[in-house]
Amino acid sequence: MKTVVNRKLYEAMFLVDSAEASADWDGVNSAIKKILERAGAEIVSMRKWDERKLAYDIDGKTRGTYILCYFRAEGEKLRDIERDVQLSERIMRVLILCAEHLTQEDVEKDTPFVQAEKHKQKAAQASKEESGTKQPEQEELEDFEEAEKGADTETSS
Repeated sequence: MKTVVNRKLYEAMFLVDSAEASADWDGVNSAIKKILERAGAEIVSMRKWDERKLAYDIDGKTRGTYILCYFRAEGEKLRDIERDVQLSERIMRVLILCAEHLTQEDVEKDTPFVQAEKHKQKAAQASKEESGTKQPEQEELEDFEEAEKGADTETSS
């Protein structure tokens, strides 16, 4: 008889030290991936959620970086994930919730970190436009359009 594996979608919020996350982002990500893979989880999405001041100090640390992760796993394996996080020196805390009710669109929504980055880019672009500095590509495009207009007026006369 074949055993049916019931793998549900879960949402996990990992909390890591901000100093360590900025110094070794790839190492922190690989530590989380290793914990999830050891439990047989399939990672659907993993990205930085945000960096925040902690409500209270954890091991003398006042700031933390949150990493949002969606994964599919068997329910019995969650205990293993939580145990591995407790034993990890890189991850301070984890919160795992069932996310079966979420759609793919919900999983792919921008995190506060991504929203802030997009806002910074828009603000930088707006300030460039206000100051009159143009990107070289913009100047070339405008020069080309002006040359075309000039050629059109010459041919129509």
